[in-house]
Amino acid sequence: MFGLKDFLFKGGAPAHLSEELRAAVETWRKSAVPAFDEAHFHVRYVVVDIASSGLKPESDELLEIAAASVQQAGILVPDDAGYLDFSGLRGDDPALDRQLLAFLQYAAKAPLVTYHVPYVGGFLQRAYKERLGINFQPQWVDLAWLLPSMFEEKSHSLQTLDYWLDLFGLGEGAGRRDAMDNTLLLARIFQMLLVRANGKGIDTARKLIDESRASSFLRRTH
Repeated sequence: MFGLKDFLFKGGAPAHLSEELRAAVETWRKSAVPAFDEAHFHVRYVVVDIASSGLKPESDELLEIAAASVQQAGILVPDDAGYLDFSGLRGDDPALDRQLLAFLQYAAKAPLVTYHVPYVGGFLQRAYKERLGINFQPQWVDLAWLLPSMFEEKSHSLQTLDYWLDLFGLGEGAGRRDAMDNTLLLARIFQMLLVRANGKGIDTARKLIDESRASSFLRRTH
Protein backbone atom coordinates (compact mmCIF):
# COMPACT_ATOMS: atom_id res chain seq x y z
CA MET A 1 0.00 0.00 0.00
CA PHE A 2 1.01 3.62 -0.31
CA GLY A 3 2.86 4.77 2.80
CA LEU A 4 2.44 8.30 4.11
CA LYS A 5 6.20 8.71 4.01
CA ASP A 6 6.04 8.36 0.22
CA PHE A 7 3.93 11.46 -0.20
CA LEU A 8 5.15 13.89 2.44
CA PHE A 9 6.74 17.15 1.39
CA LYS A 10 10.48 16.61 1.58
CA GLY A 11 12.05 19.57 3.32
CA GLY A 12 8.87 21.63 2.91
CA ALA A 13 6.86 22.58 -0.14
CA PRO A 14 8.79 24.50 -2.83
CA ALA A 15 8.73 28.25 -2.25
CA HIS A 16 7.20 29.00 -5.66
CA LEU A 17 3.98 27.08 -4.94
CA SER A 18 0.88 29.15 -4.33
CA GLU A 19 -1.25 28.53 -1.25
CA GLU A 20 -3.95 27.13 -3.54
CA LEU A 21 -1.59 24.55 -5.02
CA ARG A 22 -0.16 23.67 -1.60
CA ALA A 23 -3.67 23.01 -0.32
CA ALA A 24 -4.57 20.94 -3.39
CA VAL A 25 -1.46 18.78 -3.04
CA GLU A 26 -2.19 18.27 0.65
CA THR A 27 -5.75 17.24 -0.17
CA TRP A 28 -4.43 14.70 -2.67
CA ARG A 29 -1.85 13.43 -0.19
CA LYS A 30 -4.58 12.74 2.38
CA SER A 31 -6.92 11.10 -0.10
CA ALA A 32 -7.85 7.44 0.33
CA VAL A 33 -5.73 4.66 -1.14
CA PRO A 34 -7.61 2.09 -3.26
CA ALA A 35 -7.93 -1.49 -2.04
CA PHE A 36 -5.18 -3.44 -3.81
CA ASP A 37 -6.39 -6.81 -2.55
CA GLU A 38 -9.55 -6.66 -4.65
CA ALA A 39 -9.98 -8.75 -7.80
CA HIS A 40 -8.75 -7.07 -10.99
CA PHE A 41 -12.24 -6.20 -12.20
CA HIS A 42 -12.74 -4.09 -9.05
CA VAL A 43 -9.49 -2.17 -9.55
CA ARG A 44 -8.85 0.93 -11.64
CA TYR A 45 -5.39 0.74 -13.20
CA VAL A 46 -3.84 3.79 -14.85
CA VAL A 47 -1.63 3.12 -17.86
CA VAL A 48 0.89 5.90 -18.40
CA ASP A 49 3.62 6.88 -20.83
CA ILE A 50 5.73 9.99 -21.28
CA ALA A 51 7.74 11.83 -23.90
CA SER A 52 11.03 13.50 -23.01
CA SER A 53 13.85 15.45 -24.59
CA GLY A 54 16.25 12.57 -23.96
CA LEU A 55 16.68 9.34 -22.05
CA LYS A 56 18.27 10.69 -18.84
CA PRO A 57 15.70 11.42 -16.10
CA GLU A 58 18.27 13.28 -14.04
CA SER A 59 19.00 15.90 -16.71
CA ASP A 60 16.62 15.76 -19.69
CA GLU A 61 13.21 17.42 -19.76
CA LEU A 62 9.75 15.87 -19.37
CA LEU A 63 7.65 16.96 -22.36
CA GLU A 64 4.41 14.96 -22.20
CA ILE A 65 2.39 12.69 -19.94
CA ALA A 66 -0.37 10.52 -21.39
CA ALA A 67 -2.63 8.24 -19.36
CA ALA A 68 -5.65 5.99 -19.76
CA SER A 69 -7.52 3.82 -17.28
CA VAL A 70 -8.28 0.12 -17.45
CA GLN A 71 -11.07 -0.97 -15.12
CA GLN A 72 -14.37 -2.83 -14.99
CA ALA A 73 -13.04 -6.32 -15.71
CA GLY A 74 -10.10 -5.07 -17.74
CA ILE A 75 -12.02 -2.74 -20.04
CA LEU A 76 -10.22 0.26 -21.50
CA VAL A 77 -12.31 3.36 -20.80
CA PRO A 78 -11.77 5.85 -23.68
CA ASP A 79 -13.49 8.69 -21.83
CA ASP A 80 -11.16 8.27 -18.86
CA ALA A 81 -7.93 9.27 -20.56
CA GLY A 82 -5.76 12.36 -20.48
CA TYR A 83 -2.84 14.05 -22.17
CA LEU A 84 -0.58 16.81 -20.84
CA ASP A 85 1.88 18.78 -22.97
CA PHE A 86 4.65 20.64 -21.14
CA SER A 87 6.75 21.51 -24.19
CA GLY A 88 5.58 25.13 -24.38
CA LEU A 89 5.89 25.89 -20.67
CA ARG A 90 8.84 27.65 -19.06
CA GLY A 91 10.29 26.37 -15.83
CA ASP A 92 8.74 29.15 -13.74
CA ASP A 93 5.27 28.86 -15.30
CA PRO A 94 2.66 27.93 -12.64
CA ALA A 95 0.69 26.17 -15.39
CA LEU A 96 3.34 23.45 -15.22
CA ASP A 97 2.56 22.84 -11.56
CA ARG A 98 -1.18 22.83 -12.21
CA GLN A 99 -0.77 20.23 -14.95
CA LEU A 100 1.36 18.01 -12.74
CA LEU A 101 -1.29 18.31 -10.04
CA ALA A 102 -3.98 17.41 -12.59
CA PHE A 103 -2.22 14.12 -13.29
CA LEU A 104 -2.02 13.34 -9.57
CA GLN A 105 -5.73 13.98 -9.20
CA TYR A 106 -6.49 11.89 -12.26
CA ALA A 107 -4.36 8.93 -11.16
CA ALA A 108 -5.82 9.12 -7.64
CA LYS A 109 -3.18 6.74 -6.20
CA ALA A 110 -4.20 3.90 -8.51
CA PRO A 111 -1.56 1.35 -9.53
CA LEU A 112 0.38 2.75 -12.49
CA VAL A 113 1.19 0.55 -15.49
CA THR A 114 3.94 1.39 -17.97
CA TYR A 115 6.73 -0.08 -20.05
CA HIS A 116 10.14 0.35 -18.38
CA VAL A 117 9.54 2.00 -15.00
CA PRO A 118 13.10 3.36 -14.52
CA TYR A 119 12.57 5.64 -17.53
CA VAL A 120 8.97 6.72 -16.98
CA GLY A 121 9.10 6.71 -13.20
CA GLY A 122 12.44 8.49 -13.17
CA PHE A 123 11.12 11.48 -15.08
CA LEU A 124 7.93 11.66 -13.05
CA GLN A 125 9.74 11.39 -9.73
CA ARG A 126 12.12 14.20 -10.62
CA ALA A 127 9.30 16.47 -11.86
CA TYR A 128 7.19 15.96 -8.75
CA LYS A 129 10.10 16.43 -6.39
CA GLU A 130 11.29 19.63 -8.04
CA ARG A 131 7.90 21.19 -8.80
CA LEU A 132 5.59 19.99 -6.03
CA GLY A 133 7.97 18.77 -3.34
CA ILE A 134 6.58 15.22 -3.47
CA ASN A 135 8.56 12.00 -3.25
CA PHE A 136 6.50 10.33 -5.97
CA GLN A 137 6.63 6.56 -5.45
CA PRO A 138 3.38 4.98 -6.66
CA GLN A 139 2.78 1.27 -6.98
CA TRP A 140 4.13 0.32 -10.41
CA VAL A 141 3.38 -2.54 -12.79
CA ASP A 142 6.27 -2.77 -15.28
CA LEU A 143 5.18 -4.52 -18.47
CA ALA A 144 8.77 -4.71 -19.74
CA TRP A 145 9.62 -7.32 -17.09
CA LEU A 146 6.16 -8.73 -16.42
CA LEU A 147 5.37 -9.76 -20.00
CA PRO A 148 8.23 -12.32 -20.18
CA SER A 149 7.04 -13.67 -16.83
CA MET A 150 3.43 -14.06 -17.95
CA PHE A 151 4.17 -15.17 -21.53
CA GLU A 152 7.25 -17.36 -21.05
CA GLU A 153 6.45 -19.33 -24.20
CA LYS A 154 6.91 -16.12 -26.22
CA SER A 155 10.09 -14.80 -24.63
CA HIS A 156 12.23 -15.43 -21.54
CA SER A 157 14.05 -12.11 -21.71
CA LEU A 158 13.53 -8.37 -21.90
CA GLN A 159 12.26 -7.27 -25.31
CA THR A 160 11.39 -4.00 -27.00
CA LEU A 161 7.81 -2.76 -26.92
CA ASP A 162 7.64 -3.22 -30.70
CA TYR A 163 8.40 -6.93 -30.23
CA TRP A 164 5.29 -7.38 -28.09
CA LEU A 165 3.14 -5.18 -30.28
CA ASP A 166 4.03 -7.28 -33.32
CA LEU A 167 3.54 -10.50 -31.36
CA PHE A 168 0.01 -9.50 -30.32
CA GLY A 169 -0.88 -8.14 -33.75
CA LEU A 170 -0.95 -4.53 -32.58
CA GLY A 171 2.14 -3.22 -34.32
CA GLU A 172 2.65 -1.70 -37.73
CA GLY A 173 6.41 -2.04 -37.65
CA ALA A 174 8.88 -0.13 -35.52
CA GLY A 175 8.49 3.60 -35.53
CA ARG A 176 8.09 6.68 -33.43
CA ARG A 177 4.71 7.09 -31.72
CA ASP A 178 3.53 9.86 -29.46
CA ALA A 179 2.89 9.26 -25.77
CA MET A 180 -0.88 8.94 -26.18
CA ASP A 181 -0.58 6.35 -28.96
CA ASN A 182 1.85 4.36 -26.84
CA THR A 183 -0.43 4.56 -23.82
CA LEU A 184 -3.42 3.17 -25.71
CA LEU A 185 -1.30 0.35 -27.13
CA LEU A 186 0.08 -0.44 -23.68
CA ALA A 187 -3.47 -0.52 -22.33
CA ARG A 188 -4.46 -3.13 -24.91
CA ILE A 189 -1.43 -5.26 -24.04
CA PHE A 190 -2.27 -4.89 -20.38
CA GLN A 191 -5.79 -6.19 -21.01
CA MET A 192 -4.28 -9.37 -22.48
CA LEU A 193 -1.84 -9.65 -19.59
CA LEU A 194 -4.67 -9.47 -17.03
CA VAL A 195 -6.34 -12.48 -18.64
CA ARG A 196 -3.10 -14.46 -18.44
CA ALA A 197 -2.42 -13.29 -14.88
CA ASN A 198 -5.84 -14.46 -13.72
CA GLY A 199 -5.15 -17.86 -15.25
CA LYS A 200 -1.97 -18.08 -13.19
CA GLY A 201 -3.75 -17.20 -9.95
CA ILE A 202 -2.41 -13.64 -9.90
CA ASP A 203 -5.90 -12.30 -9.43
CA THR A 204 -5.48 -9.10 -7.41
CA ALA A 205 -3.64 -5.83 -7.89
CA ARG A 206 -1.41 -6.60 -4.91
CA LYS A 207 -0.34 -9.94 -6.40
CA LEU A 208 0.29 -8.31 -9.79
CA ILE A 209 2.43 -5.57 -8.26
CA ASP A 210 4.39 -8.16 -6.28
CA GLU A 211 4.87 -10.29 -9.39
CA SER A 212 6.11 -7.25 -11.31
CA ARG A 213 8.68 -6.49 -8.61
CA ALA A 214 9.80 -10.11 -8.40
CA SER A 215 10.11 -10.41 -12.19
CA SER A 216 12.19 -7.25 -12.38
CA PHE A 217 14.49 -8.34 -9.56
CA LEU A 218 15.00 -11.90 -10.78
CA ARG A 219 15.60 -11.00 -14.42
CA ARG A 220 17.96 -8.16 -13.51
CA THR A 221 20.04 -10.35 -11.22
CA HIS A 222 20.15 -13.61 -13.21
